Amino acid sequence: MAETTLTETRAPREASWISRNKLTIAPWIFLIPALAFFTIYVVSPIIESISISFYRWNGLYDAAGNSTAVWVGFENYIRLWDDPKFWTSLKNNVLWLFLFMLAVPAGLFIALFLNQTVTGMRFYKSMFFFPFVISQVVVGLIFGWFYNPDFGVVGSIWKAFNCEETVNLVGNATFRCTGTPPDILSSPQYATYGIIAAGLWPQVAYCMILYLTGLNNVASDQIEAARLDGAKGWKMLWYVVLPQLKPATFIAVVVTVIGALRSFDMIAIMTQGGPFGSTNVLSYYMFETAISEYGERYGYGSAIATVLFIIMLFFISYFLWRMYQDEKEAR
Repeated sequence: MAETTLTETRAPREASWISRNKLTIAPWIFLIPALAFFTIYVVSPIIESISISFYRWNGLYDAAGNSTAVWVGFENYIRLWDDPKFWTSLKNNVLWLFLFMLAVPAGLFIALFLNQTVTGMRFYKSMFFFPFVISQVVVGLIFGWFYNPDFGVVGSIWKAFNCEETVNLVGNATFRCTGTPPDILSSPQYATYGIIAAGLWPQVAYCMILYLTGLNNVASDQIEAARLDGAKGWKMLWYVVLPQLKPATFIAVVVTVIGALRSFDMIAIMTQGGPFGSTNVLSYYMFETAISEYGERYGYGSAIATVLFIIMLFFISYFLWRMYQDEKEAR
């Protein structure tokens, strides 16, 4: 009887440290693997690239396995200042940035059109979704054929207005043209604009998808209230719809800016930086300098990559600050 009483009155066992802090530990169990991968595959390469930019190195090692890199300090960055190819690439990046922003309003207006309920809308949506699901490499090849002056769409349209069909001495049909058809990708003045137009095609589709998602979350009661107050057309769009699309607009601008700054694949497929380096951007010039068969200047290429990283870091920091301010105001 005494033993039973002692057992019943014994103090409860103290919970372990893990049990008391499981709500604090649980998020870190999921975060630690992601942070480890981010550190290994993002942070570490960035730090290594910045460190290599202070060396002159061709990527080789001596017989003993030691790096042949030579410390040069800021020499690579000083050379960038006097490098006309670097300034051409930077100018093209700025051009990409400004013209790529056309994808945001274009995606918005296409989304407004596709948000209607009309016959055949599923077919129209699938046509506008198409550029988003195909590879950038395929887009580059399609527009390369599109711009071809011999059999492309641009050349065919030019011939329709500037050529007339004749018959030669042996009876074969030929064309007599006033001039030569435009070769956009071979022109230093227009090649960059041609590539940007090709890049805008899938980017507009991406912004359109973001806005279609946002339009599905627009409050219908606010739309009805605005209609009762007499709002319609541009006033409805500006004062009622667009304020509710602010999160979608923010994401569209962010991905468009990042896409413009990291433009590489379209240039690699369509012009390889030509003609005469006129279509180079920082990412492709970095590849051409450091990795391609004409380069093997890893220190100089890393300096270019560091400049591009600083530019992207500025925009990303600004967007994160804006996001923080918006969340702070929402509270």
